[in-house]
Amino acid sequence: MYTFSSKLKTFSFILMLLGALGIGYGFLTAPKDIQEVETILSAETHNESGKNAHETHAVEGENLEKAAEKHKEHLEHVLHQLQNKPWAALYVACIFFMLISLGVLAFYAIQQVAQAGWSPVLFRVMQGITAYLPVGSIIFFVILVLCGLHFNHLFIWLDPEVVAHDKLIQTKSGYLNFPFWIVRAGIFLLGWNAYRYFSRKNCLAQDEANDNSFYKKNFNISAMFLVFFIVTESIMSWDWIMSIDPHWFSTLFGWYVFASFFVSGITTICMITLYLKSKGYLEHVNTSHIHDLAKFMFGFSVFWTYLWFSQFMLIWYANIPEEVTYFVTRIELYNLPFFGAVVMNFLFPILILINTDFKRITWILVMAGTVILLGHYVDFFNMIMPSAVGDQWFIGIAEIGSVFFFLGLFIFVVFTALTKVPLLPKRNPFIEESKHFHY
Repeated sequence: MYTFSSKLKTFSFILMLLGALGIGYGFLTAPKDIQEVETILSAETHNESGKNAHETHAVEGENLEKAAEKHKEHLEHVLHQLQNKPWAALYVACIFFMLISLGVLAFYAIQQVAQAGWSPVLFRVMQGITAYLPVGSIIFFVILVLCGLHFNHLFIWLDPEVVAHDKLIQTKSGYLNFPFWIVRAGIFLLGWNAYRYFSRKNCLAQDEANDNSFYKKNFNISAMFLVFFIVTESIMSWDWIMSIDPHWFSTLFGWYVFASFFVSGITTICMITLYLKSKGYLEHVNTSHIHDLAKFMFGFSVFWTYLWFSQFMLIWYANIPEEVTYFVTRIELYNLPFFGAVVMNFLFPILILINTDFKRITWILVMAGTVILLGHYVDFFNMIMPSAVGDQWFIGIAEIGSVFFFLGLFIFVVFTALTKVPLLPKRNPFIEESKHFHY
């Protein structure tokens, strides 16, 4: 049985405390009115609102009253962006860690359906990581409800005033409306968590069974879950990420989001496995198991890059204004995180993990895994922040605090779950094959 070390537990509590303070600071320091926005903008070297107002006044024959009205609209827009900033920071970190656990759940289901012989010794690690899914789902659902109650402006299509003046959003209102949107979210989250609950229950029951009936049940529900997952994952990516910018769409987006959180989930399995091995646990996990996890990390990093380039190249080459604006915004305003994500999620894994021997070396895998996880956090940052806060972004206390809080919560929930049951499934039909897996 695994014992949650007091040092790691204390570390998780410290992260949560620092994170909560950072999140609170972000909300407290967000501007409350237009006057505060004017003060903030006037303190900047490049005062965009002042520049716009000056240009508007300079146009011959321009009505000063209209110019003042435009300036006020600009300030209100910036106010919403700055008020969105702590919400968006919280949202990015919350959805990122929740989707890591969902990615691990999908990977676990694939192992069940494929009847993989190499992976059963890792099942308890996967189940421990997916224990975060219920906690993350509750927090995330609460944030969605708060969005619907207009605590923020993350989803502009939730604002009746915006919809009233936007014909494009009006055409999507049959799909993008709060009741339908929140019901879909509830169905998705309940469905994922139901599979997680019953698959773990059957896996534990199999340890005490005299036949393989519970294993067969898991096979059946895993197959059904994967069908449910494929559909709901795509819709989830439209609902929770793409609809933050309701004027833009990409038919590749569901796959792109999947690739990002799936490789993050596999990387998390590898990192936690290496940690447990370093503490003397998982005696049956050998370098061949680690090598296989590293191959998945490498392979899905390449898959993510393929989708990234396919989406970027096709939209950029077509140069359709309503589509290419998505990338223009990110290249002009988010240049460093946009291209930095490509380096962290493609170039770095390719250069490090393409070597077969490196896939078995712990410190290299920890380094590569850390960069991959940071890189895919930045990827989610790139997906959400430009539409939520525009050019008012920076990595500040709210962003760092949100990551700290959810990382601490993730560590606490996952490692607490690992203490509940033995780390080795005893009666899995493929457990002996998994114990002696070598190549």
